[in-house]
Amino acid sequence: MRSKVRLTAAAVLLAGFGSAAAAQTQGAGGRTIYEADYFRTFSPSNALQIVQRVPGFTLDTGDNSVRGFGQAAGNVVINGQRPSSKADTLDVILSRIPASRVARVEIGPGDLFGSEYSGKAQVLNLVLTAQGGLAGAFTGTLRRDFLGRLYPEGSVSALLRRGASTFNLAVGVNNNATVEEGYDTLKALPGLALVEYRRKVNYTSDPNGFVSGSWEYNGGANKTAHLNARTALDLFSLTQTNIVIPTGGITRNDHLTERYHRHEYELGADVTRPFLGGGLKLIGLATRRHRLFKDLSLNRVNSAIVDGFGQTLDDERDETLARLVWTRPKLLGWDVEVGAEGVVNRLRSDVDLFEIAPGGTGKIPISLPIDHAIVTEHRAEAFVNASRAVTSKLRIDLGLTYEAWRLTVAGDAKAERTLRFLKPKAVFDWRPGHGWHAQLSVQRTVAQLQFEDFISSAELTTSRVNGGNANLVPQRAWEVLATLEHPVLGDGLLKLEGGYQRIQLVQDRVPTPEGFDAPGNLGDGSVYIAKARLDAPLKRFGIKGGRFSAYVSYIGSSVGDPYTHRQRQFSGYSDLVVDISFRQDLGKFAWGVEAQGNTPVTFYRLDELDRNSSAWPYVTAFAEYRPDKRTSFNFSLDNATGIPAFRNRLFFEPSRSNPVPSLLEHRYRTRHIIPALTFKRSFG
Repeated sequence: MRSKVRLTAAAVLLAGFGSAAAAQTQGAGGRTIYEADYFRTFSPSNALQIVQRVPGFTLDTGDNSVRGFGQAAGNVVINGQRPSSKADTLDVILSRIPASRVARVEIGPGDLFGSEYSGKAQVLNLVLTAQGGLAGAFTGTLRRDFLGRLYPEGSVSALLRRGASTFNLAVGVNNNATVEEGYDTLKALPGLALVEYRRKVNYTSDPNGFVSGSWEYNGGANKTAHLNARTALDLFSLTQTNIVIPTGGITRNDHLTERYHRHEYELGADVTRPFLGGGLKLIGLATRRHRLFKDLSLNRVNSAIVDGFGQTLDDERDETLARLVWTRPKLLGWDVEVGAEGVVNRLRSDVDLFEIAPGGTGKIPISLPIDHAIVTEHRAEAFVNASRAVTSKLRIDLGLTYEAWRLTVAGDAKAERTLRFLKPKAVFDWRPGHGWHAQLSVQRTVAQLQFEDFISSAELTTSRVNGGNANLVPQRAWEVLATLEHPVLGDGLLKLEGGYQRIQLVQDRVPTPEGFDAPGNLGDGSVYIAKARLDAPLKRFGIKGGRFSAYVSYIGSSVGDPYTHRQRQFSGYSDLVVDISFRQDLGKFAWGVEAQGNTPVTFYRLDELDRNSSAWPYVTAFAEYRPDKRTSFNFSLDNATGIPAFRNRLFFEPSRSNPVPSLLEHRYRTRHIIPALTFKRSFG
């Protein structure tokens, strides 16, 4: 739940509303338009950097873990159409488009761009030029950890336009590596007597590479086609050294390793043709993923193996889908969209947990409740969406989706069920004038189930078992969200949001008959939402090229706890998130400071409260030099203040139904300051 924030003391005097700057105009359907010239002061090299500079807009990259196509949408379309890829998130796709190929940016309510975006207060349409020829960009980064080790990474992308066809190819290698050090203390309660002290160093390596390509054909309105393919390989490695000093006991030298290999493949395509006065679009997508995870934890005394545990997870996940959508503008005064989607998802998972015999002489298998299983889902949905302008200031969007699932679990557990849901929605978009924009949405939503929640597994880093639950069902909710926004100080924006969700069968953690806890369903719950975002230029305050933004979010949640029978937060929620930012662009030079802070995140387990937090604020800073419009050198500091992260685990015996805790584990980790140097060069 980490959010990045930018901080400056100069912008606490923000006040006053103003009309939009000349570079910002109003278009049809309530669209706010920013021409390419508006972004030249930032010297962007790719489309992602342009999107990041749109006032008041927050990029939602989409969730590629969501099954199906419709629900995985982010909040950006390109030339009015959603990319037909799921594996590549929006930030990755945008980073491959050279800034020189962007004609303008349009911001409008989600219903202007299809049913996937209905209910979103803002969706960004990136409009590209018709310029032909070759263009591209290269990015290279060199990062340094606190031990002085260097980690290079880079990517190159090229875009070629020939007539009605556009080809895009990208190759990249990321090198997400770090060294983290810290300690753990385990203390007995209530007296806080030290039981155990652990000194830990984590060496993490996460190199991953990808190759992706796409082809687009644009023959005019409703005469388009896309083809995209991607392959990626991720090799995650963690090596932990751990000196364990029990009070009154023998010192151990424990050792933990994690070796995670992941392969992904994706092939997607869509074609749009004229049909009955509108456009008929067929989308096809197939993804394949294979994971092989190996964990090994060994406890040593004087180099001799005393005991330990290991686990191997080998799973394959497949998704195949087809989506057919017909859109027709101005049908009896309504813009109409009708469609259907069919999806087949399958997870084949094998988990083998074992104990290491003393001396490392053998492996003793440990059986888990559900460690070998095949989960299969057949899902279909049909939807209709209709929107129209009631007046010149009011637009409404109405939608209805019928969704049906057939879910089967085979292997160590047997389960089969069919679920059906009707999901209505209504969105009212109002522009009363003088720059004001308000939106109200009411809809019913149904969460997706994570197939991995059906499978049991162990966490060797925390010495606990996560049970699987083949009978988990999705939570469903009624959601109300109101949004109000207005320009400030020229091309700045103030945005306020408030909402409420009433949730049935909240998905959280529940006890299992085998004595573990597992993902399951609690009773009804509530979520309260309050957000405020401010993005403003500082020219009126005498700060040339300066820009300030701030974001505050409060999300309160409440559900009955199955152990204490009292109301509590949902697991994994942070009540308060604060983001503040400042940057200044001065021709060839730019600099900025980022900071972030959020309240602790707590997970409510069978016999523990697991709370994660960090000191405030988490700061990053950068300075950038641009010798010409195609080249930039960026020096950045991640965790510039060197703050640590904390984790407190409060244990109860035999479960949290006993209100008196027995142990407290405190974890302290720091990565120190991470400097990085990035070079970017665009061409064409």
